[in-house]
Amino acid sequence: MNLLPKSPKEFGSIDYWEKFFQQRGKKAFEWYGTYLELCGLLHKYIKPREKVLVIGCGNSELSEQLYDVGYQDIVNIDISEVVIKQMKERNASRRPQMSFLKMDMTQMEFPDASFQVVLDKGTLDAVLTDEEEETLQQVDRMLAEVGRVLQGRETEWLFGMEEGRKQLAASAGFRRLITVALHRGQQYEGMDSIQAELSARVMELAPAGMPAQQQVPFLSVGGDIGVRTVQHQDCSPLSGDYVIEDVQGDDKRYFRRLIFLSSRNVVQSEARLLKDVSRRAQKKRKKDRKKQRPADTPEDLPAAPGQSIDKSYLCCEHHKAMIAGLALLRNPELLLETPLGLLVVGLGGGSLPLFVHDHFPKSCIDAVEIDPSMLQVATQWFGFSQSDRMKVYIADGLDYITSLAEEEARRHYDVIMFDVDSKDPTLGMSCPPPAFVAQPFLQKVKSILTPEGVFILNLVCRDLGLKDSVLAGLKAVFPLLYVRRIEGEVNEILFCQPHPERKLATPELLEMAQALEQTLRKPGKGWDDTYVLSDMLKTVKIV
Repeated sequence: MNLLPKSPKEFGSIDYWEKFFQQRGKKAFEWYGTYLELCGLLHKYIKPREKVLVIGCGNSELSEQLYDVGYQDIVNIDISEVVIKQMKERNASRRPQMSFLKMDMTQMEFPDASFQVVLDKGTLDAVLTDEEEETLQQVDRMLAEVGRVLQGRETEWLFGMEEGRKQLAASAGFRRLITVALHRGQQYEGMDSIQAELSARVMELAPAGMPAQQQVPFLSVGGDIGVRTVQHQDCSPLSGDYVIEDVQGDDKRYFRRLIFLSSRNVVQSEARLLKDVSRRAQKKRKKDRKKQRPADTPEDLPAAPGQSIDKSYLCCEHHKAMIAGLALLRNPELLLETPLGLLVVGLGGGSLPLFVHDHFPKSCIDAVEIDPSMLQVATQWFGFSQSDRMKVYIADGLDYITSLAEEEARRHYDVIMFDVDSKDPTLGMSCPPPAFVAQPFLQKVKSILTPEGVFILNLVCRDLGLKDSVLAGLKAVFPLLYVRRIEGEVNEILFCQPHPERKLATPELLEMAQALEQTLRKPGKGWDDTYVLSDMLKTVKIV
C-alpha cells in the first residue's frame, strides 16, 4: 500500500490526509522518530504540569506516551476528521483528560496565551512544500497562531512584531539576531552553560561564508539566571498565573518579586528583604512550623511575609523618580507638615503608596487596583497595609477617575500617579494601557488635580511613533511636561502640570529636590542613604 503523495504539494492538502489515515487505519505512523528517541529532549524542556498543544498530531503515539508518564494536560489538533475520530476512540477510556480536536492550526480557536508548550513533530514540513509566495504566507499564518496561543515573550511587541525585532537588532548592533526564550521552569547554571548548549544550533543559522569557529556573542535580557526560591504561586482571574519569588541580588541581598507568567521577564513588583531574612532563616522557620503544625494544617504557609520587607527601600528606579517628582510641588521642604492628597492607580506590591504613606506623615492616599488578588498579594507578601490615611479601592482606574470627574463637589488631589500595566503584549506600549492616555480621559485626570498639583505617569513605550503620539496628547492637556528617562530601561517618567508659567529650570528643580531630601533625611525617618532625590531629576527634559 503506497501512502506517499504523487508530489510534495499534496502534503498540504486536506484530502490527502483524509485518504492517508483511512488507508493507514488505526496503526500508528511516526514521522521523524518515536517517543523513545525524543523523550530525553522533551522531558528536558517540558514540565509535567504545563499545558501542551500538539499541532498536526496525526495518529502518532507521542502524546499518549507523554500522558502515560505524567504529562496529562495535553490538547491535540489535526485537520483530518478521520484521524481525530480514530484518536478519540483510542483514548476515550484510557486517557480521559487528553483531548483531540479537529482544527486548522492556521486558524486556531483557542484564546491568546493558552499554552506553555506547542509541540510540532513534522507539520511545518508538511506545509512548507515549496517557496512560493502562497506557501510562505501559509507558514507565516501557522507561526503567527503558534505565537498567539503561547504564554511567553514571543508575542511581545519587541519580539513578535517586525518593527520591534528591527529595533532590538539595531540596539544590539548586529544585522542578524536570534532570540531564544529561556524556560522559566528550567535551572540554568549560568551564561556559559547556556552558550555551550546553544552555540552549535546558532551556527546552523549563520550566513554562508562565516568561519566554522566564529565566536558568536550572547546577550541576556531578564533575570532567569541565578538563585531563585518560589514562595507562592496562584492564579488571578484578571492577571492570570503569577508567582512570588525570592531572588538573590548581586550584593547577596535577597529581594522579593511578583511576576505575572504572561509577562514572565517583567518584574511587576519588587521589595528588598531585611538582612535577617535569609534563605537559611526561612528554611528554619519552615522546619519549626512543621514541628508545631497540627496534622490538618497545610504545609505552604508563608514564611513571616509581612515582617520581612524593608519598607524604607525602593527597588524600582522608576518609583524613585516618581517620588522625586513631589519636589515639583510648592514649598517641598514643608511637605512633611502639609496635608497632601494622592491618588495612585496601580497597586502591584504596594511599595510606591506605602513609601509615601510612611515618609509623608500628613499624606492621605487613595490607591486604585482593578485586581482584588493584587491587594491580597501586597498585604500578605509585601508588607502592605491600609490605615486611616491609606485606602485601597478595587475598581477600574478609568471608571474610578471618570466617576470622580463627574461629581459636582469633586475631590481634588495634589498628586496623581499612574503605574499600571497593559495586558496586551502585542502593543508597543506596555505601560499604561492606551485608554489611560487618551485625551478625553486626560481631561478628566486634569479636572481632579489641584491647580498647582502634579500628574506623574510611568510610560513604557518602545514604538517611537506611538510614543510621540502619547507625548503630543499629554502636552495638549498638560502644557508643562517634564520627561525623565530611566537609564538602562525603557521606562520614562512624565511629570505633567497644568500651568506652563510654573516651568522650572534644571538648577531650580535640583534645589527643590535637595530641600525635600534634607527634610526626609531627618533622624528616625529610616531613609535609604543610596537614594539621592536630586540625582533623579538631573536628566529631566522639558517637552
